[in-house]
Amino acid sequence: MKRTHTSSVIAFVLAGIVLGYLTDLAVVSGGGKAIVPPLSLPVTLTGVAVIVVALAWPIRRAVKGKATKHLDPFRAMRTAVLAKACSLSGALVFGFGIGITLFLLTRSVVPAADTVWLALATAIGAALLLAGGLVAEAFCTLPPDDPEAEKETHAHA
Repeated sequence: MKRTHTSSVIAFVLAGIVLGYLTDLAVVSGGGKAIVPPLSLPVTLTGVAVIVVALAWPIRRAVKGKATKHLDPFRAMRTAVLAKACSLSGALVFGFGIGITLFLLTRSVVPAADTVWLALATAIGAALLLAGGLVAEAFCTLPPDDPEAEKETHAHA
């Protein structure tokens, strides 16, 4: 499995911004209330970020050769996939929170400050999930078997 590319993260953030803005626009244009994420969302996103990094920590110790017991390779792969999912979903929700914030700030009638802060808090929680996923991915990455061969491969590419 390859690590998450910067272009993928940027694409997910941009898609989230567009989705957040247009979804709020459609809801308000249809006569509904603007979407305001609950406070539990950024708290949950931050909690998941902490959990995914905590799950990846034993894998990092095993990769560095500091583990005291054998590491199950299936557990390591599941953790790596979870980390990748967290980084991409964190990027999408980060963009969604920014899109909602932009929608709220561009209205002719300024919404209540707590509404804007909840949307920003969602973006911050999602950014922490994105960062936690990327850190956990780095923890689950194996070093190259032969560092010299790795340098030669990159030099010819």
